[in-house]
Formats: sequence, C-alpha cells, structure tokens
Amino acid sequence: MKHETLPRNEDGIATVAGVLKQRFGDRFQTGQALREQHGHTTTWIENQPPDGVVFATSTQEVSEIVGLCAQYRVPVIPFGTGTSLEGHLNAPAGGISIDVSQMDRVLEVNAGDLDCRVQPGVTREALNTHLRDRGLFFPIDPGANASLGGMTATNASGTNAVRYGTMKDNVLAVEAVMADGRIIRTGTRARKSSAGYDLTRLLVGSEGTLAVITEVTLKLHGIPEAISAAWCSFPTVDAACRTVIAVIQYGLPVARIELLDAVMVTALNAYSKLDLPETPLLLLEFHGTDAYVREQAAVFDDLASEHEGFGYHATATTEERNRIWQARHDAYPAMLQYRPGAQGIATDACVPISRLADCVTAAQERAAELGLVAPVVGHAGDGNFHISPLIDMSDAGEVARAADFVTWLNGLAISMGGTCTGEHGIGQGKRPYLVDELGEATVVMKQIKRALDPLDILNPGKIL
Repeated sequence: MKHETLPRNEDGIATVAGVLKQRFGDRFQTGQALREQHGHTTTWIENQPPDGVVFATSTQEVSEIVGLCAQYRVPVIPFGTGTSLEGHLNAPAGGISIDVSQMDRVLEVNAGDLDCRVQPGVTREALNTHLRDRGLFFPIDPGANASLGGMTATNASGTNAVRYGTMKDNVLAVEAVMADGRIIRTGTRARKSSAGYDLTRLLVGSEGTLAVITEVTLKLHGIPEAISAAWCSFPTVDAACRTVIAVIQYGLPVARIELLDAVMVTALNAYSKLDLPETPLLLLEFHGTDAYVREQAAVFDDLASEHEGFGYHATATTEERNRIWQARHDAYPAMLQYRPGAQGIATDACVPISRLADCVTAAQERAAELGLVAPVVGHAGDGNFHISPLIDMSDAGEVARAADFVTWLNGLAISMGGTCTGEHGIGQGKRPYLVDELGEATVVMKQIKRALDPLDILNPGKIL
C-alpha cells in the first residue's frame, strides 16, 4: 500500500548529514540496505527510508541530534527494533532515523518497590531475563521481542493485557527529548500523583510524534507461584467468543485468553507440529497459587461446557505450557506458510467485550464474501482481535479487495463502540480512520502537536 510523500528539505538534510558524519563517524550510516531496514514495517505499507541512520548511545546524544535537526528543520524518526505494524518508521519527508538499540542498559531495579528504570533499547525479553533471578517479571507481551522504548511509544499490549493492562498501565515515568532538544522527565517512581498534567500518559502512545523517549520507569510484578495453561476447542467462533464474554462477565481472573479460528489452528498444526482439533480454539493462562489456578481452570471448564466447548486440557508443566504459547507467538510465520508467497496484512480492531462475537463473525463473513483467506487470532479477553488477509501482492484485484476489507473492518469496529486499533497504533496505516473514531478530539491532538513540535520534525506524517 502506498502512502503520500511530504515535501523534503534537501539542503537541510544534506547539512545535517554532513554534521552527523563528522560528529559520529561510523555510527552514522547512509547505506541503502540499512536505510531501508530502518524504514521497514512488518506489513504491506511501502518502504519510505530515511536519508541516514545515527546510532545514539545516550540521552545527551539524542538531545544533540534532535537539536541539530530542529535547527535545520530536518525530520527525526525514532527506531527501536523495527517491529511496528502501521508504517510508524517510514520517512515520507526523508530525514534522520535515530536508532536507540545501543541504549540497552537496565539502569535500576527496585525489587522492594516492584519497579525498574531502563533505557529505550532494552527489549522485553532481555528485561525479563535480567529480572528472573529476583523473582520478578514485566508482563506486557506483544509477541515480538520489541524494545521497551518502542512499546511505550506505541502503547503496546498483547497476550497478558486482560490481567496486567497495557503499557500505559505499567509506565510510571519517562525521560524524553522534546522537539527543540530539551530533556524532560514526566514523573517519579511513586505509584500515584496529582501533580499537574499527566505528561507520562500523553507521551505513552504518541508514536514518536511529540518526543523521543530515552528512558522508561516501569512497574514490575512478582512471578506467580503457579502458572497453568489450558486450551479448549469449539464448534464455531461464535461459541468461543460467547465463552470469552461469559468468562469476563463471571469475573474469572485469567491472565491470558487468546482466540484462534479454524484456519489459524490448521496453520499452527502444520507450522508448530501440533495436533489440535482444527476448529476454533481458546488458549488460556491462569496465575496464582497451586490451589487457585486449579480452581480457575475448573471454573473455566464449566463455562466452556455451557457453550459447547470440547477437548478441554489444562497443564502446569513448564515444557507443555511453553510449547503451546510459543505456537501462539508463531502465528504470523504460520499464516505465511499456510499460503506460500502471500503477504500477511496484520489488521487490528477492538470492540466492547459484549460485541466481540458479533464483530468477529461479521468480519469472517465479509472476508469470505470478498474471496479472502483471512485467519483470525486475537487477545479476546479485552475484545481485541486480528483478522489477517493473506494477499498475493501481484494480484491487483485481490489487493484492492483487501484494502476495501480493512476499511470496512475499521468502520465496523467504530460503529460498535470500538476502536480502529487496540494495540498497533495509528502510524500511517490507520490515519484515515482516526477522525471517524474521535471527531473533534483530533483537533485538540493537532493543537498539542503544534504546541510541542511547531516545526513538525518529530515523525511527521504519522497519526494526524
């Protein structure tokens, strides 16, 4: 999918590139392959590479780079690990990508207060490896081994969101570089505050359009005494979704509850060497004491039985649990293997939990009407799901039908009181739908953007 290009400041870009090369030497690169990699997005949006990539190692260096770009009105695009899905990393006006992957230190862990302070290039897996021996973990799991700076910038969530919330619920404060190069800190380690505007929440989810995040203070959690995984098959997606609704309304405190349709289960059986019934499936996880997780699993079994669930299986063994959740995280490559040569379009919609069954069923029916192969997988516990058409990009008609489907799905979710994006963010891909969802609130967003970034150098062409 193509997106607009913005006017380029050729003279400013050339001047900044020359200064950065002299200042940072080999840490500033302009090779085509590296630039394309830093404009990469794991979806069908065309690549719009920056003009150069600079590898920063400190907040002070980020401040220096942003200040220089502000002086010459050159765009700045922050880069963590490159796992975003809606064109967040593209450079439609050219400019400089600031790669923070070398800012990868865990700066502080306060076990007694259940918090830590990290640089933006630390990945979620690296943080949890660092915390493991302390009996702590960070729960937000978007699937990809994303950087915590990028996860903060996009308000990431994932499989654990139904119990632990999203990034906005787990970020206590950020350090950030503003559009003129100033460095600010938005909060403290205190668990609550009434001190002025909530700048932390403003920057969480701002997608690099208001500031470049250079440090994050995070809430941590104790590793549960016991963890049990379970799975249950259903005759239809509707039956599985009705079970999810029953679980949430009952108040069963599941840590994860994931939905997979029959196509997705078939793909995972082939890719991950599983032998699950090739019908819609719910995957769950329970956290707590041994007795508590057994009780939760039993209650779920009763609820699933009321909605035609079958083949229920629960396990507390680490090996079996890891195997089934690794398969869930393998959903994207499994989909691509299911239709070799196809490009997966990662959609993202979220509706109130009571409308989940209606929305997923309608989406499946619409995809079938359009002749699209579109597996479903989702974080069903919070009404968030992905139906991902597998597209032959050489078939113009199929590409057009997929684009129509994505537009239709976003409209459907909004009409049901939901959102066009539960976790992927707006970037470029969701921009056409934001006004439909938020109306006049987007005017306020534009006012905030102009106030904090009057030159429009921070990730231009995104969100608004």
